[in-house]
Amino acid sequence: MIIVFSGTDGAGKSTQIGILNEELLQKNYKVKHFWGRGGYTPLFQFLKTQARMLLGKKRMPQGPTKSRNELMMRKSVSRLWLSIASIDMILFYGLYVRWLSAIGYVVICDRYVEDTYLDFKRNFGDNFNEHGLLWKSVTFFSPKPDYAFLLHVPVEVSLERSRLKNEPFPDSSETLAYRLDNYLDESNFSSVCFYKIDCCQSIQDVYAQIHKHLRDVM
Repeated sequence: MIIVFSGTDGAGKSTQIGILNEELLQKNYKVKHFWGRGGYTPLFQFLKTQARMLLGKKRMPQGPTKSRNELMMRKSVSRLWLSIASIDMILFYGLYVRWLSAIGYVVICDRYVEDTYLDFKRNFGDNFNEHGLLWKSVTFFSPKPDYAFLLHVPVEVSLERSRLKNEPFPDSSETLAYRLDNYLDESNFSSVCFYKIDCCQSIQDVYAQIHKHLRDVM
């Protein structure tokens, strides 16, 4: 079984996943929980670490830097990065996550393919070819979630919660607005596929809705 949580920063995805993970474990389910998006899956991070070790280079700084941004603006570099990230997603979601689900794990994904689609469009513009073979392969091979939740809050709430959590690399209000608009756009995130929850409510009220939607499991 695969359960996906998508949505805006500061909506409480990690909190809700933590509650759900604990309840599933108490009910003796085997659970795997992953945070991941294109270029930042556990497999991709492992490969980057191994590459640094082989090349004898120090760990790169986390988050955006001027030199990193300038490098990624180069068309050849960004397209290579997108290709590697897409292949990684095919391997991670299409093989590993699918295999875990097949052998009886409940796999909880904090962000999924659709979240990466928004990131790639926002960050890479025309260098990201959503109609190309690689991205079509990502969407084809990635398994369809059994349950998908989309948690969202207004931009000002995202900003305030990021400030309270002292996020080291918070997104700009423009980026947050871009994501929120797309998350609420039915042509991108259909309510048929995603159960959408306004997370300006209490943690308990939000989880009650998640729990109710998962009643066949819980």
